[in-house]
Parts: sequence; structure tokens; C-alpha cells
Amino acid sequence: MKHTREACLIADQQDPLAGFRQRFDLPANTIYLDGNSLGVLPKGALERSQQVITREWGHDLIRSWNTAGWFDMPTRLGDKLAPLLGADPGETVVTDTTSLNLFKALAAALRIQRQAHPERKVILSERDNFPTDLYMIQGMIEFLQQGYELRLIDEALPLEQALDDKVAVLLLSHVNYRTGYLYDMAAVTHSAHQCGALAIWDLAHAAGALQVDLNGADADFAVGCTYKYLNGGPGSPAFIWVAPRHQNAFWQPLSGWWGHAKPFEMATDYAPAQGIRRFLCGTQPIVSLALLECGLDVAREVDSQQLRAKSLALTDLFIELVEQRCGGHPLTLITPREHVRRGSHVSFRHPQGFAVMQALIANGVIGDYREPEVLRFGVTPLYLSHADIWDAVEILREILDSGSWDRPEFHRRGAVT
Repeated sequence: MKHTREACLIADQQDPLAGFRQRFDLPANTIYLDGNSLGVLPKGALERSQQVITREWGHDLIRSWNTAGWFDMPTRLGDKLAPLLGADPGETVVTDTTSLNLFKALAAALRIQRQAHPERKVILSERDNFPTDLYMIQGMIEFLQQGYELRLIDEALPLEQALDDKVAVLLLSHVNYRTGYLYDMAAVTHSAHQCGALAIWDLAHAAGALQVDLNGADADFAVGCTYKYLNGGPGSPAFIWVAPRHQNAFWQPLSGWWGHAKPFEMATDYAPAQGIRRFLCGTQPIVSLALLECGLDVAREVDSQQLRAKSLALTDLFIELVEQRCGGHPLTLITPREHVRRGSHVSFRHPQGFAVMQALIANGVIGDYREPEVLRFGVTPLYLSHADIWDAVEILREILDSGSWDRPEFHRRGAVT
């Protein structure tokens, strides 16, 4: 199908989500295709930050733990987030980082399995999973010193072959961070349960971008971050979801005072809170939580079916335009074409992917680069338009055709790529 910029503009006029673009503070002359790494600034965040810093902290001081509801923010925001995850109230807390929450979930799942199936010693994940997930598994295995091993699925060992009666826990990302591959959560969880394993899902590249149904999939645990598609701000607190059947099975190992049943009794011994609060650890980052709520409030207004439909339309458009207009260049699509297997970002490999991305950024198109050779473009339907996609691909074409990406400054690497 041939596309034109005029057709893109017409599609934008008919877009039911077009109004959400005005809810964000987007820099001029920039097409932002990195919302899958760091979301943009909600317009309400500046006012909220001034409120929490000037009034709640500056004037009310420590009284705000009660008067401003600081103490209950992790559970209150968890309940706000829950509908976006296919979860119910009382199942999610917003707290800590994805890595720390993954440690909690993995420890919980392994302890449950040790009690019922002590012979199961395999933690199953994906070779192409986000590195922190693999690192946390490796750290857990070293910490426990109980004979666990990490098994990785890949092209040589598919999931259906890797799942057996030795697997205690399956830990996967719902959407692969590099390729955008989307797992069928319900089908995979069912397969894990059929072989007696528990399922942990990393929703970092799914939450806020597509329809997630943790309860419908009968998942066991889930974690994820809020600074990507949920626009919570740099380093905003992550979340952990625990199925009700597992919440009181035991207390998680990071048994800090915020997870205590009665934290202000200052008891010597730990007694875990009932329910999801026991997955809290220490004192919460209130300013970050407050800013995150601005992004959550916007996300909760969005029709999830319209969001997914626009995401697929924009990613389809991006793929088709790149293949039509940049077809003479060594770009290889690594994102699935099938809608049921695609998240909300598109990735192409290019032998000089890093330099090409730096040239794009210098020309106002911000995506990111991931090894090996991957140009990654996040498609965030709330603030991107069809015309944005057209213009981004046109700039990519100009950079590739002219070879301007080969300038020396585009080959220099910073600490963050």
C-alpha cells in the first residue's frame, strides 16, 4: 500500500485519541520515538511537583504523611494502576525498582515451589530477556546456594521443549525489549502451570502500551516500571502485582518496616502485613510517587482498545514506510509483522545502527540504540501522530541516502545509548 503525507494528516483528523497529545509537554521540532525507554512530561506534573514540594513538604512537613496521604500512596497508586494490568484492587503496589520487585517475586515463587516441589531446581527465562532480569536470577541462584540453575530458551531451545518437570519458575518479558515480540500471556502461563511451574511476567514494555490481563491469564506474579508508556518520570517507582492466592504464602525477603503489619509499633521482630502491603520494603520516594500519579491519571482515561488499534496502525505505517522509502539500505526488520506478536515498538538492524541513530537524534528524531546493531523506535499512541511517523521516516531516508550518519561525531559513544 502506498502512503502519502496527506493521507496521514487525514488519518490524524479522524484519530479518536488525538486530543491526548495536548496533555503532554512535548519539545518543539522533535519527533519523540523513545517513549518505550522514557515517557514524556505530563503537563500536570510541574504543578503537582510544586504542590508536593512547596506545600506538602515545605509547609506541612512531616504532618503530610497523614494529612496528604503520603503513607498510603503505594497501595492507592497500585489500585489506580490495577485496571491497566487486568488486576483488581488490593493486588498491586507501586514501589521500589523493577529489579528489586523482581527479586521479591522470584523469592516468593521459589519458596512456594520449595514447599510443594523441592526437587524443581530450574528457573526458566529467555536468552534475549532484558539483562537485569537475567542478572537478578543469577544473583538469586548464587545467594540461595541450593542447586538452582538458569535455563534459557532461544532458537535452539524453544519454550515448549524447555518446559518440563524440573522447572520451578518461568520468568519472561511480555514484550521483548529489543525486538518488540509479544508473548501470548494466557497461553504461556497455562503451559507453565500444566508442567507445574509458576509464571512471573515483566511488563516493563507492555504496561500502558497494550491490553494486559493478569487475572484473565491466571498469572502468578508480575513486575514492571512506570517511566516508559505510563509517563511517570525518570526513575519513577516500579510496581509489583501478586495473585491473591500467593500474597500471604510467606513474607518476601526484603522485610523492611513498611511491609510490617504494624510498622509504628517499632517491634523487634518482623510480622508481615496481610495482603499486598507485605511486598513493600522501606520508606517511599514521595515526590516521585506524586509525579507518577499525573501520568497514571492520563492513562486511566484512555480506551484500551483504541490505544491498541492506534499502536498497531502506527507501527504498521512505520514498517511499511521504511521498507518502501529506505528499501535500498541494509535495514532488517526484527519486529514481528503479526499483530498478535507485536508490542508497541519497531526495531530494525543496520550495520551502523549506533551512528544512524545519533544522526536521527541530531535531526530531531529521538529513538534509541540497542546492541547488536538495533535501531529501536517506540510508538506511543497518546502523543504521536501518523504525520509524525511519515516525517520520521523521511528524515531517516535523507540520512541514509546522504550518508550523513558517517560523520565522526555520530560514532562517538556516551555512557547511555
